[in-house]
Amino acid sequence: MAATKTTKRMAKKAESKAGSVNVYGTDGEVKGKLELPSVFNTPFRPDLIRRAVVSAQANRRQRYGPSKVAGMRHSVSTWGKGRGVARVQRLSQGRTAAESPNNVGGRRAHPPRPEHSFEKKINDKERKLAVASALAATSNIEKVRERGHRFKEGLTLPVIVDDSMEKLEKTKDVLSMLDSIGLSPDITRAYEGKHIRAGRGKMRGRRYRQPRSILFVATEGSPILVGARNLPGVNTISPSGINTELLAPGGDPGRLLVFSRKAFEKLGGGEQ
Repeated sequence: MAATKTTKRMAKKAESKAGSVNVYGTDGEVKGKLELPSVFNTPFRPDLIRRAVVSAQANRRQRYGPSKVAGMRHSVSTWGKGRGVARVQRLSQGRTAAESPNNVGGRRAHPPRPEHSFEKKINDKERKLAVASALAATSNIEKVRERGHRFKEGLTLPVIVDDSMEKLEKTKDVLSMLDSIGLSPDITRAYEGKHIRAGRGKMRGRRYRQPRSILFVATEGSPILVGARNLPGVNTISPSGINTELLAPGGDPGRLLVFSRKAFEKLGGGEQ
């Protein structure tokens, strides 16, 4: 009985926390209000968010390793002792040392094994809680600013734009909308933040690093999903594709989100 009362009390407390957000037009004017769905009341769990992101990254890693005969394609034998030289394997048709790990051209002593798995497991309930917690963090202005995002004072987060947003096809139209709402400073931050990567990665096809900017969420097939993704640091996704990596790149929660009204309502947000 006591547990049931506690559960009901927690549910009522969660209901009381539910706030509302403005619905903006593409011209930046406030068109109405929507209630935040219950998922935005999820407790903040940075530990689970980071675990979910690390797990997703680890599970994408491809297994690799050398050929089983790498460094072993020689006809060799050992001379044995008594010649005043090291007793390593030498080419049968010469005296060059071969095959042993300490020799030039020899095999590797402990190479990476293709049978090694890089996967990191996470429970389904933990993964779902991580997504919900990362989504809830996007409505917290302090956490979004801590992540480095820049936007106009007074905006309600996440940013909801009416359904006319989904019809924007050209990148310049999307940029004009962001300028009207007050989100263009974040695009500028991502553009100016592009820099050459430190370390060996710059020689391996990933020369530049760029800050993550806005995540656009619109219904499947909307033109804006293509029109917005050319902006620096921007990602686009439909509601069904939302995951922890997009909501918290690198495991750091508080990404700046822009929903279309139709996409937001699929999360359970209702009109106030």
